[in-house]
Amino acid sequence: MSILSDKDIKNLALKKKMIENFEPEQIRDNVISFGLSSYGYDFRLSEEFQIFKGKRLDPKNTKPQEWKKIKTKVLEISPGQTVLGRSIEYFRIPRDIITICYGKSTYARCGILLNVTPFEPEWEGFATLAITNTSKATVKIYAGEGIGQLIFLKAQNICKVSYKDKKGKYQNQKIITPAKL
Repeated sequence: MSILSDKDIKNLALKKKMIENFEPEQIRDNVISFGLSSYGYDFRLSEEFQIFKGKRLDPKNTKPQEWKKIKTKVLEISPGQTVLGRSIEYFRIPRDIITICYGKSTYARCGILLNVTPFEPEWEGFATLAITNTSKATVKIYAGEGIGQLIFLKAQNICKVSYKDKKGKYQNQKIITPAKL
């Protein structure tokens, strides 16, 4: 595997639509940075969130009515709370690419943990993001600004079975999607 450079990412984003709502330069002025970086892409947080209102989360039995949908430009996350968000960018991962995602260091320094699984070969959609406040204080997060960085890894060989081939349950996500079996 090799890490894609900014030139490779830009080429795939513009010619193959790997990233829609693509920002070809890193934007940093008065915002938590987003856009193309040297060896990755800093993606943005949308204004859509879901907050769990039930008493117990069960990944095998998640009920939509247990989630409160909200839309806001700034969300305050309580200590220990996890919320779901989504990316502004829509992704179409090529068959020979897989991604690894890390949270932005600005948020990490405030106790925010971003959990996003790898985008598998031929996965497509808006990313659903699990955002957890691990600190003892309430922390604000900002829609329209950077939330995580993707690193793109190119395989030497094409995979035998892609996410699309196996009809993955989170394929073509258009909305925030809680756990499903």
